[in-house]
Amino acid sequence: MPWLLLLLFSLALSSGVAVAFLAYSMLRQSRIPISMKVSHPEIDAPYRSQPQSFSVRPDCWVAIKSRNLLAVQGALGLHHPKPCSWIEGLASEQQSFIAPPVQGWILVIGPGVPDPGHDVDACFRFVQALSRKLGHVQLFSANPVLHHHAWVRAERGRIIRAYAWAGKTNWVQGSPTPAEKHLGLQCFGYAEPAESRSFPRPCR
Repeated sequence: MPWLLLLLFSLALSSGVAVAFLAYSMLRQSRIPISMKVSHPEIDAPYRSQPQSFSVRPDCWVAIKSRNLLAVQGALGLHHPKPCSWIEGLASEQQSFIAPPVQGWILVIGPGVPDPGHDVDACFRFVQALSRKLGHVQLFSANPVLHHHAWVRAERGRIIRAYAWAGKTNWVQGSPTPAEKHLGLQCFGYAEPAESRSFPRPCR
């Protein structure tokens, strides 16, 4: 009888330890780095939190082919990182937001990213300077109300492809990419009259 009680006690203890270890492992796996946020010109460090889902995208953002958050932070001249969640970072209109690497890309959103619909020259200088420091950089803009839109791709400081429309074509450079052709995107020349322009379905 004592041996039976000792065996039952050992089984209960082993089960308790196994459950505790499993719970700890699951908790660690559920905590992943998700975002960064700053008061411009500051930028955040990686922060751990539960992943979130979003239904609203920003009007303008930059995608950088890199996994080095510190290199991106330095290239943008931002300092004093502060942690935040994805929701906080995307919701803030007064602060810059740097997301952690996703499949080798880092997204940058916020007032530090120039809108080509407002100042195409500032956008050109921004993308070119950032590409000289970081290599492959892409910028996207899509205003769902005004239908202003733009996309830019640069590598090692050289603009490979750019198109921006804001009531008129204010930037067109390089040849259409395979993705543009596949999606059937319409790109107009500088001199084309406004009445000949039409719009595809809004970007989502």
